Amino acid sequence: MSHAIKHLLIGGLIIMTTGIPNATTANEGDLKLTIVNPKNLYDPTPNGYSTAVIVPRGARLAYISGQGGQDSTGALSPDFAVQVKQAYANLRSALDGLGARPDQVAKLTIFVVDHDMSKLEVLTRNVKDMFGDALPAQTLVPVPKLAIDPMLFEVEAVVMLE
Repeated sequence: MSHAIKHLLIGGLIIMTTGIPNATTANEGDLKLTIVNPKNLYDPTPNGYSTAVIVPRGARLAYISGQGGQDSTGALSPDFAVQVKQAYANLRSALDGLGARPDQVAKLTIFVVDHDMSKLEVLTRNVKDMFGDALPAQTLVPVPKLAIDPMLFEVEAVVMLE
């Protein structure tokens, strides 16, 4: 790598790590996520997510595969709200299996079949119920269908392990 590119990369990293406004920071040495919601951007917290989350140096990450709304028998309710609630219960079980808590989730990606604005209230309520004030970064991806035809919702997570 050329000296000029190294200089630009280092300069970019310095810019990215200085002057983070409105960051809830962890104590040095703590393995806690830092939530960042810059004041000059739209406040996403009423909608159940944070703009960005910083994972501390030295933390291990786990990736939880997409959790759908199937119950323990594999049955799926035809109701979107029931599937979302069950999917978050399944995510909680996956976190428990890792020995992790919801406040260790850095990022969620959710997939919603035939998404429309009427589904946002259900999504926001379930995220806030599970995560409280420790809202992870989140991306919603509208999709025409998921792996199993009756699936209407799926959530995957990136988790910081202590």
